[in-house]
Amino acid sequence: MRGCEGGGMRFLSRLLLSPLARLVFRPRVIGRRNVPRRGGVLLASNHLAFIDSIVITLVARRSVSFMAKSSYFTGRGAKGRLQRGFFRGVGAVPVERGAGSAAQDALDAGLRVLEAGEAFSIYPEGTRSRDGRLYRGRTGVAWLALTAGVPVVPVALVGTDDMQPGGKGPIRFARVTVRFGEPLDLSVYGPASSGRARREATDAVMAAIQRMSGQEVAGVYNEPPPATVRERVGRILHPERR
Repeated sequence: MRGCEGGGMRFLSRLLLSPLARLVFRPRVIGRRNVPRRGGVLLASNHLAFIDSIVITLVARRSVSFMAKSSYFTGRGAKGRLQRGFFRGVGAVPVERGAGSAAQDALDAGLRVLEAGEAFSIYPEGTRSRDGRLYRGRTGVAWLALTAGVPVVPVALVGTDDMQPGGKGPIRFARVTVRFGEPLDLSVYGPASSGRARREATDAVMAAIQRMSGQEVAGVYNEPPPATVRERVGRILHPERR
């Protein structure tokens, strides 16, 4: 019953939000047919603004889930209910950030979505680009695809940073381009248990994104400011965890 309710909420949200989205960001969508209509599929995108996940789920030809902070689902009062309903409606999956196991918990949440035969989107860079460059991808994207046995559709977003300058805040009217690339079979690189396979597969995904987005390649990881002392210490002790 809960799955049916969730599906109905997503359909209603797309029905109501799609016309508004077309008015606000006037999307130019290229390669939408590259997104399979059925079966598990992982959409891997560059990340320029907070609005990116909503843009992807509204222009893809099927419902797409994505990760969102759990705090979006715990608000109180009318505002909290409205926010919770909105994020559930657009396919958000709540993830607790800041915990020591947050990264793996997020991947596990995505894995459950993919194993259920649904579409899931992820940002291999880990966090949004603040300077417009494309940063090195983290290998969780390859782990997800190889563990679930699903194809990866590379996605390039262009213009969402104009729609939401600074990456977050008020939304402005702007023209946005969304490019969906041809599905990639990452199994040719090896199993999920192989670190080398995950690295090579991730690099292939990022190269496909860059060819479509035309972004300058940063060549390094995009590190968000540490939120807690634990995160600062963890980065010093475990720099290899990317």
